[in-house]
Amino acid sequence: MTQPLFREDAYLKTATARVVRVTEEGGIVTDRSVFYPTGGGQPGDSGRLVWDGGACDVANTVKGNGDEIVLLPTEAGPLPPVGAEVEMRLDWERRHRHMRMHTALHLLSVVVPLPVTGGQIGAEKSRLDFDMPEVIQDREFIQARLGQLIDADDPVGSQWITEAELDANPELVKTLAVQPPRGAGRIRLVRIGDRDVPVDLQPCGGTHVRSTAEIGPVRVGKIENKGRSNRRISLTFA
Repeated sequence: MTQPLFREDAYLKTATARVVRVTEEGGIVTDRSVFYPTGGGQPGDSGRLVWDGGACDVANTVKGNGDEIVLLPTEAGPLPPVGAEVEMRLDWERRHRHMRMHTALHLLSVVVPLPVTGGQIGAEKSRLDFDMPEVIQDREFIQARLGQLIDADDPVGSQWITEAELDANPELVKTLAVQPPRGAGRIRLVRIGDRDVPVDLQPCGGTHVRSTAEIGPVRVGKIENKGRSNRRISLTFA
């Protein structure tokens, strides 16, 4: 098992860890990680590992067996031995852009209150697909309302509920194709806003900024037709 340090502190840029094993493909498994693994539409983190006598760049981070997190080096080369202590150095600028985009997509799902059929987060461009047979809002309205939600500077945090509580509140799940992972007995919710009725509350395991204002200005792209009842809305940083 790899302890996901990013789950408790998404702003942690460096930390030490110990190498647990090296996979047959050359992936590095550590006992804890500041690197987020690919999942939920969010790309895996990149960065660098440094240890006594060596270093390597991390090109990507993925999920391994069970709760393992696997760091994938950029190219074949010397790897840290099992048991070695390594310093993890996160590519913070790239991660922070993912955090800003991920939080912006949560707000987009508030502005467009329809089931989400897919999504993808990128450092430059992100998108959500909606089950939208007919266009219910034009681009200008979405741009204006999204900007209002970002400028409101609402806090972004998380809380945990049991799987039974999620079953009793199925409306919390906005995605049609992807369901929150089960088996651990509890589900992580991301909450935007500190009022009795939050701006947004939904299951999510990704990383987010601390407040909506930290997202910064974003630009809403055109509403694209991607099927009989599927519409795609993209965001870029303004």
